[in-house]
Amino acid sequence: MTYLIWLLRIIHIGAGIFWVGGSLIMSFFVAPSIGAIGEAGQKFTGHLMNNLKFSSRMADASGASILAGFILFWLDARAGTAWLRSDFATGLSIGAGFAIIGFVFGILIGRTTRAMAHLGAQMQGKSSSEQLAQIQTLQKRMATYSTLSTVALILAVIFMAIARYM
Repeated sequence: MTYLIWLLRIIHIGAGIFWVGGSLIMSFFVAPSIGAIGEAGQKFTGHLMNNLKFSSRMADASGASILAGFILFWLDARAGTAWLRSDFATGLSIGAGFAIIGFVFGILIGRTTRAMAHLGAQMQGKSSSEQLAQIQTLQKRMATYSTLSTVALILAVIFMAIARYM
């Protein structure tokens, strides 16, 4: 059983580091750079998402982290209701709630990215004013989802880090 817990913790923490780190890098550095460099940014995004499968890898990491965390929580919860009522379990539960919020917004980011890629593929030559308006709407939506996801993930990390000391 000890080895299972070790493996689950390694998966939970390792995948979580990749997930949260990727979110922070994308939100604070990559996305603003893409917006600043125009057409080259669109090509970069296409390569990042299509060739390097960044969205898929983020989805895999987030799913693995959540699943391993759920199993770890379930294994601890078998200790009884006293553990479930503990401040530690409460802190972990709050952190898990924020992680799920971050996960949901991550799904919305992926959908918005796909919509932008589809719109970009439809464009031939110069964009129409309607296409530009659609792109701007999608970019604003993406920025909102990205901010909300990143904040939720930061709060998830904080609560999971301090849960033992609550």
